[in-house]
Amino acid sequence: MSRKRPTIADLRAMKGKRQLTMLRVMTLEEAEAAERAGIDIVSIPPDLMLNPEYRDAAPTLFSMPGDNFFEIGTADDFVRWAFRLYKAGADAVYCSASYATVKAMADEAIPVIGHVGLIPSRATWTGGFKAVGKTAQSALDIMDAVRKYEAAGAFGAEIEVVPVEVAKAISERTSLFMLSMGAGTGCDAQYLFAEDILGQNRGHMPRHSKVYRNFAAEYDRLQQERIAAFTEYRQDVESLAYPEDRHVVHMDPTELENFLKALDS
Repeated sequence: MSRKRPTIADLRAMKGKRQLTMLRVMTLEEAEAAERAGIDIVSIPPDLMLNPEYRDAAPTLFSMPGDNFFEIGTADDFVRWAFRLYKAGADAVYCSASYATVKAMADEAIPVIGHVGLIPSRATWTGGFKAVGKTAQSALDIMDAVRKYEAAGAFGAEIEVVPVEVAKAISERTSLFMLSMGAGTGCDAQYLFAEDILGQNRGHMPRHSKVYRNFAAEYDRLQQERIAAFTEYRQDVESLAYPEDRHVVHMDPTELENFLKALDS
């Protein structure tokens, strides 16, 4: 049986009933792979959402484009940005800007996903890239942020690197659809980056990431093959082994004779 793309109403109806899967994908190929693998939700760059080939590759993925708030601008800029993406087939948009900006989009019936816990673009306020919500007060601060998102009209929120007990307690007490990145199974969906799953990331691996393939090694192998191919090409040119007769075209002998006579006349 073929599946259909879930709506906001569908996701709300599934809240608390089963774990959904979510990926951050960056390319059309990754989106197509997520579609064929049966992934439920993807976060994507806005430019990918605007690619006319995207929905052919990923017809049933609940797709959420997002960008850093400082790349977009004011609340009015966000509304225009969101409408453009919504028109292109987005199901929701990610926004870590102000609650007023979230409200401006929600007031136009645009489904918005916010962000609580460790928010990379604002990590300086919570002590850098580390877990948030490990004390009662900081956990209450996260709950307060969730309540503010509710009041602003957001549909859901990513909750990142928060103790599992805190994330579960918050998810049970909010109507928001909660996307867990390193916050345990007490939320509504598990969220990982495709580059981590595929082993493309050569730098620091987050605690919550899990590597399923080693693309970095494959890329290294392909780079060595690339260098070898370019070297062989250079050697063929230098030794006159390239081009061979099969790589060029020849002129009819009579036409060639007429051409050469004309050149010399």
